[in-house]
Amino acid sequence: MHPIRVSIPSFRSENSSAEKGFTVFKIDVLVNGRLHSVEKRYSEFHALHKMLKKSIKPPEIPSKHVRNWVPKVLEQRRQGLELYLQTVIMENEVLPKIFLDFLNIRHFPSVPKTESCGSFDTESVESR
Repeated sequence: MHPIRVSIPSFRSENSSAEKGFTVFKIDVLVNGRLHSVEKRYSEFHALHKMLKKSIKPPEIPSKHVRNWVPKVLEQRRQGLELYLQTVIMENEVLPKIFLDFLNIRHFPSVPKTESCGSFDTESVESR
């Protein structure tokens, strides 16, 4: 089991005059007992999905096309994206760097169990 937990507790709609409105999803990321949040648009999830397909077999991502932006539909998308992230974590012993970057996770030891566990935490020792 990974020491990473993710949830998407909320979303908000953004409107700007330059482009049509879009939705931003708040992702809570709990890593080794530390919580931080990142905000991502659906287009960023879609780009992540395309890049993950090069290295792993990711789960299905919620449809890119939504007919109407009513709260019920957006809530379904929120749930789908949350499940998507959780499934990537559950199904992959070693998480791709692109996935960790998407969640703004740094200094995460993604060493497979079969490799030797050398010192990969040299940066935090030097910064003291």
